[in-house]
Amino acid sequence: MRLISSGRHHATFDFGDLQVISLRDGYIDMPPTRLRDEDGCALDELPAAVPLAGDNLRLSVNAFYVTDGTRSVLIDTGASNVWHDPTMGLIYDALDEAGIDRADVTDVAITHRHEDHVSGLIAPDGAEAFPGLERVWIGAGDTSVFTGRLAPIRDRVVPVSEQVAINDWTTAIPTPGHTPGHTVYEVRSDAGHLLAWGDTVHVPTLQFEQPNVSWELDGDQSQARAARAALLERLTQPDHFVAGAHLDSPGIARVTPSGDGYALEYLAPQIG
Repeated sequence: MRLISSGRHHATFDFGDLQVISLRDGYIDMPPTRLRDEDGCALDELPAAVPLAGDNLRLSVNAFYVTDGTRSVLIDTGASNVWHDPTMGLIYDALDEAGIDRADVTDVAITHRHEDHVSGLIAPDGAEAFPGLERVWIGAGDTSVFTGRLAPIRDRVVPVSEQVAINDWTTAIPTPGHTPGHTVYEVRSDAGHLLAWGDTVHVPTLQFEQPNVSWELDGDQSQARAARAALLERLTQPDHFVAGAHLDSPGIARVTPSGDGYALEYLAPQIG
């Protein structure tokens, strides 16, 4: 996988016969007290290697657009204006910057139901953000999110209850734990495998080195920990890459074993 262009809100990678475009929705600040040890308790001490923005952890929020030049899939959609936070909701700017026409988006794959991943289906003005939308793939355990503001999308929801191909080169893989319907999308090209995940990892400077550390908002922390362990081990195989919603933007990297945990090698400089 190779970076071929970038801007303030996007980065485009060559991935064999596919292109992968990272789209920056912004960032959110969260207190370190959300991190949990194996007993579900807040961490006694945060390692010095974990940077803080003031007193908070700063989490990037990324989405990913994958295309073979004819068909495409958008993985996650950002927060739109739901959080009313000026640091979020930039995905529409990112799409414009990357030269992607929102009307061309027919398939959206949602990693899970939380606001910073699914809310961008509806634009700040209340209109559907993707007027050509035909299908929204989401884990069956998370389909209850399509009420209220998201109700107009409900008729196009495709629940994912088992591993299923959503096109010739993308497969949905259920990975419950963070939410009941948390789903990872495996993208295959002649250059390898890309696993696009949502909230498998929140704090990359900590949870690769110490993958047993979980997150307060993991619905089932034990299940989320087991899913993370399996995915990290899978990513150590040759020609495997990760695209993470909360990895530092643009959020695409390699994973290698390191001591009792793993090391992360980003494939492009961070977008500030």
